[in-house]
Amino acid sequence: MRPRVIEVKDLRTQFHTYDGTVHAVNGISYHVDEGETLGIVGESGCGKSVSVLSILKLLPEPPAKIQSDSIIFTGNDISDIPDDEMRDIRGKEISMRDRQRRRTNIFHRHLGRFR
Repeated sequence: MRPRVIEVKDLRTQFHTYDGTVHAVNGISYHVDEGETLGIVGESGCGKSVSVLSILKLLPEPPAKIQSDSIIFTGNDISDIPDDEMRDIRGKEISMRDRQRRRTNIFHRHLGRFR
């Protein structure tokens, strides 16, 4: 059995606007084991980038509100870690590749074969 790199449980992201609440991501869950690749595909505006930016904590709160049961990255729950700790791992251990032509977002783990 390969080690689990990331496990996302019930990720939800909302944006509070003057016109009301926009539910951009509504309850996605998945996991990726070492050596696997996850491609997130979908129509424009369906929440692909917002879901990854939510995990990486790159959306301003407010107007965004990010919630999840858990986001486990290499064995640690990163859903509630402080911003300074997230900055330490973001870009070094976890990042997002935006492949505009293919409309996919791919998590990239810099250590090991996960790409």
